Amino acid sequence: MNIALLGYGKMGQEIERIAIRNGHKVILAIDSEADWKEMGQNLYLADVAIDFSMPEVTVANIRRCFAIHVPVVVGTTGWDNCYDEIRKECTETGSALFFSPNFSIGVNLFFEINRYLAKQMSPHTEYEISIEETHHIHKKDAPSGTAIKLANDIIENTERKEKWVREPSENPDELGIRSIRMENAPGTHVVRYDSENDTIEISHTAKSRRGFATGALMAASFLIGKKGCFEMKDLLSSDNLKNFK
Repeated sequence: MNIALLGYGKMGQEIERIAIRNGHKVILAIDSEADWKEMGQNLYLADVAIDFSMPEVTVANIRRCFAIHVPVVVGTTGWDNCYDEIRKECTETGSALFFSPNFSIGVNLFFEINRYLAKQMSPHTEYEISIEETHHIHKKDAPSGTAIKLANDIIENTERKEKWVREPSENPDELGIRSIRMENAPGTHVVRYDSENDTIEISHTAKSRRGFATGALMAASFLIGKKGCFEMKDLLSSDNLKNFK
C-alpha cells in the first residue's frame, strides 16, 4: 500500500514504523496546514489515507480525501457531531470511509464482552454502573471515544440508563464516566457494576500504541477498492484479518 498519514504525532509515527516493517510505503505525512500547502497536492498518489490528527481538522481532512476519491481510515475522535453528515457525504460522493473510536482488536472484543455483560446485568438493579477511562495528558477529548461507545452500548442493552454524563452521577438514570489524564498512559477502560454486596469489573489496558496502529493498517488494507462507510465489525467479520501482512 501507498499510505498518506494525516496527523504525524505518536500514533502516526507508530503506524509508519509498522507499515514499513510490513512492506508498505508512507508517501505523505501531513501534520499542519503548512504541510497541506506544501505537499497536499500529492494526496492523490496514495492508495489510502489514515487520519490520526486532531478533532478540529479531521472533518476537513476527510473531505479532502472524498474530493479525489482516496479511501480514508479515521481513528481521531471528538468530531462525533459531524459524523452523520460525513456519512451522508461519503455515500453521495461514492467515497470510502472507515471510522472507529478504537482500532485495537482486543478493545473490540472488549466491546462484545461489555454488551453481553450489560444484557446479563440489566435485571439486577441493585448494581450501580460506572465507567472510568485513563489516557495520556495530550489526549484532547474527554471522555474518550472508546468510553463513549462503552457507555452507549450499555445504555442500549440495559433498561435503567438513559444517557451518559461526564463525572460520577447519583442520578439513577445517568451513567457516569470519569476521565483521568496522566503521563505515559496509552489507555485503560474499566466498566464497573457496584452493589452493597460485591463489585463486578471488566477492564482493558493497552500496553502500547502498537495494537491500535496494527488495527488501523488492517482497516486500510480492507478499505482499498471499496465504497461506503465501514467500522470494526466489518473488518472483524472479514477474511482480511488472516490475510493481513
